[in-house]
Amino acid sequence: MKNTKITIHFLGAAGTVTGSKYLIDTGAHQLLIDCGVFQGLKELRLKNWEYPPVDVSAIDAVLLTHGHFDHTGYLPRLVKYGFSGLVYGTNPTLDIATIILNDSAKIQEQEAARANKEGYSKHSPAEPLYGVKDVAKTISHFKEVPPSQWIPLFEGISARFQYNGHILGSTFIEMEIHEKRFVFSGDIGRTNDLLLFPPLKPEKADVLFIESTYGGRFHPDEVEAVPEIEKLVNDTINRGGSLFIPSFSVERAQLMMLILWRLLNENKIPKVPIIMNSPMGASILDLFYRTRDWHRLTTDECDEMCDHFTVVSSYQETMELRSDNKPKIVIAGSGMLTGGRMLNYLETQAQNYDNTLLFVGYQAEGTRGRKLLEGEKEVKVYGKWVPFNMEVAEIEGLSSHADHNELLGWMNEITNIPERIFIVHGEKEGAEALQLGIKETYGWDSQIPQLYDIEEL
Repeated sequence: MKNTKITIHFLGAAGTVTGSKYLIDTGAHQLLIDCGVFQGLKELRLKNWEYPPVDVSAIDAVLLTHGHFDHTGYLPRLVKYGFSGLVYGTNPTLDIATIILNDSAKIQEQEAARANKEGYSKHSPAEPLYGVKDVAKTISHFKEVPPSQWIPLFEGISARFQYNGHILGSTFIEMEIHEKRFVFSGDIGRTNDLLLFPPLKPEKADVLFIESTYGGRFHPDEVEAVPEIEKLVNDTINRGGSLFIPSFSVERAQLMMLILWRLLNENKIPKVPIIMNSPMGASILDLFYRTRDWHRLTTDECDEMCDHFTVVSSYQETMELRSDNKPKIVIAGSGMLTGGRMLNYLETQAQNYDNTLLFVGYQAEGTRGRKLLEGEKEVKVYGKWVPFNMEVAEIEGLSSHADHNELLGWMNEITNIPERIFIVHGEKEGAEALQLGIKETYGWDSQIPQLYDIEEL
């Protein structure tokens, strides 16, 4: 089959770190790599409600790099708009997407109901982006793929999903499209992660899409972060406060659990209640048992770690716990405070000077997390402005994203010179820093596409 042109539509995570969506149009078929929601800046979030600038019904398949919300959270909306193809991903990725999408739908439905009851929404009535029934329809499109095996998709098109660290099931995707190798990095993990194995690396890339979340930034080793956590816990508990950790419920939350469990075992922190407050927390822990090949923990370690934690799933339990002022440690979503159960705690606990809010992951521009890190003294929760007096701390060494050197190192086994390199999934400063690093390290030219750009190959 002769093919003269391939068109790339940058529908998300271009000029920003959220909303990952890249549409590859071969002329005969349209393939979407990732399908995430926009988070952070209001102008981006509003795009979640807009029909995408492509014909959704013409998309033949979606390929998922991993299960995080900013890579999967738009799937139910895509189905509502007429997508009828298959959604490909590894077993853990599809399990995580199922858990996250159901959790998101329930929270959206609850928050819409609360907004309508209390009247703080500008919309009447307030509605969720999608609901639980939409998620059920979406899951029926899921198709599991084995890692590290070439899968034929259509004539002249095949794909391979390669281990990438970051979270359980995460991969980078290689696609052969009429003898050209397209590589989509997804989110690249750390080389020395306490929970996960080092990422594999691509050996060939004619067209490379490389994330730049931490371009120009350098992480300390995760092990170096442990004494910082120990000090934060002790300082907070000793003054009578509680430590609140906004965290994505997938993998980063489990890393925090692992660290806290080890500190408890070594009697380095006091024995206070440690709470995983997430409707999907128990499901994610169960996933760790079912995915032994994807992480470093033994079954015994999983058992012992989980015995130290209280998993809170119900909304009613959350509402009771948020008014309890006894010292404790709470891990709850979302990681950037864009929603989730942590907002319930901030509504009642943000004014307490004795409490600490600890960020352990990237905070995108425009999110509550970024604003609080930058010193904002009020936080808007469920339509109300709440004074914010907590101590704020950030530990970057626990990020699940590769840093600048790790991003450059991830490319060091590519044996050819890529024809095109697109730097995506990063804010302007990070993308430009990685662009310079690629030029200095490899001598390769690259470009930084912006949202809704179209490129022809």
